[in-house]
Amino acid sequence: MAEPKMATPPAVAQAQKIAPMAQAAAAPKAKRTSDKIAANDRPTMSVDKNQSEAYYKTKTVIFNALLDTIDLGQLASMDQQDAADEIRDIVAEIISIKNVSLSVAEQEHLLQDIINDILGYGPLEPLLARDDIADIMVNGSGRVFIEVGGKVQLTNVRFRDNDQLMNICQRIVSQVGRRVDESSPICDARLPDGSRVNVIVPPLALEGPTLTIRKFRRDKLTMRDLVDFQSISPEGARVLGVIGASRTNILVSGGTGSGKTTLLNCLTAFIDPGERVITCEDAAELQLQQPHVVRLETRPPNLEGKGQVTMRDLVRNCLRMRPERIIVGEVRGPEAFDLLQAMNTGHDGSMGTLHANSPREALSRLESMITMGGFQLPVRTIREMIVGSIDVIVHAARLRDGSRRITHITEVLGMEGDVIVTQDIFLYDISGEDADGKIIGKHRSTGIARPRFWDRARYFGLEKELAEALDAAES
Repeated sequence: MAEPKMATPPAVAQAQKIAPMAQAAAAPKAKRTSDKIAANDRPTMSVDKNQSEAYYKTKTVIFNALLDTIDLGQLASMDQQDAADEIRDIVAEIISIKNVSLSVAEQEHLLQDIINDILGYGPLEPLLARDDIADIMVNGSGRVFIEVGGKVQLTNVRFRDNDQLMNICQRIVSQVGRRVDESSPICDARLPDGSRVNVIVPPLALEGPTLTIRKFRRDKLTMRDLVDFQSISPEGARVLGVIGASRTNILVSGGTGSGKTTLLNCLTAFIDPGERVITCEDAAELQLQQPHVVRLETRPPNLEGKGQVTMRDLVRNCLRMRPERIIVGEVRGPEAFDLLQAMNTGHDGSMGTLHANSPREALSRLESMITMGGFQLPVRTIREMIVGSIDVIVHAARLRDGSRRITHITEVLGMEGDVIVTQDIFLYDISGEDADGKIIGKHRSTGIARPRFWDRARYFGLEKELAEALDAAES
């Protein structure tokens, strides 16, 4: 028998939000009658907790018996802990009735698996609980990869079949009002903790549903953490602090998995608590700690193909919301034009990220996005707009040993003819690698004593801090 349709778990989740604790606590236990379990279906079974075929066969028998026994409607009236306790009690009774041969550890393993299947995200739960995992990549039901310490590795986690994986995908996207099926086979979503999720399913994914989760750290990283991880030098971190606090317009660039969003979060820590900040994201994952933050998120079209809200819609609308800073989670299309317009019309201190392999390429990509957005503007006009809007580009990279480094702090100076002129303030130089294959390198100042944003730092009373950081970096 297949698992229940995924309409039930969202009902459980909804009940958690609206059902009073007292009501859940007072809910009677689901009726348990051994006659619901066929008397002739009581084989003696053993289970391998390493999730062999025998394990899955045993789990399926117990899971099906649980569905025949439990009152799912009543389960939906309980909070998550009470529901888990109810499932635990019934599964223990089923194991006893069916005479399944299990050790205490094996029984606990099986119980937790079944609870995760009904109330959580199934086999993904143990991976989601680990804070050392940066990414979870599910390539069909049989292959689950994780990234730890910058390295990708195959796990022994697997789903029973593609149907179970599809159910988990549906459960995830339905929580944020989205859907994924054959008519809408690609979906971006997020988990309740803020982890970013991408799902692509057949017919586009040939080997079965493919699920990618960019894990959300429970402990928000700070600039001090980046220094401890050697992602940036202490002097470079002080310069970034001045850049963030003095309301310069910042573009964070980097490749996939280079830490752009983490870096953007760290930079937002220097925003004054009194400023009104509006964020625009495809899947909300920024973790701003300021008290006056408005978070906006795009919306895909509905079943009729209507109701879509794009990133450009959000950026254009937030201009009417009296923002002091606008932060775009990722610039990837024609919204680049609107963000540059906002940066150039009084919304100093705005920030955004984009994919690029260098600061120079980041500027070229901005130009390309505006051109492909259908804006009939001369190339020189677009470049003048970029120069008048972007003050600093902070570039992050993921090196071949898996480490992440801020490799450039680059400011945009102006135009010489039709060419945008930039200058590097900080660079990361690679000198080699050690016996373990770890990259050896050093952050250094390029010797620029008075960067272009010096006057802005002085306006905010930060020129002394900037001068000390630049002097310390040269010594």
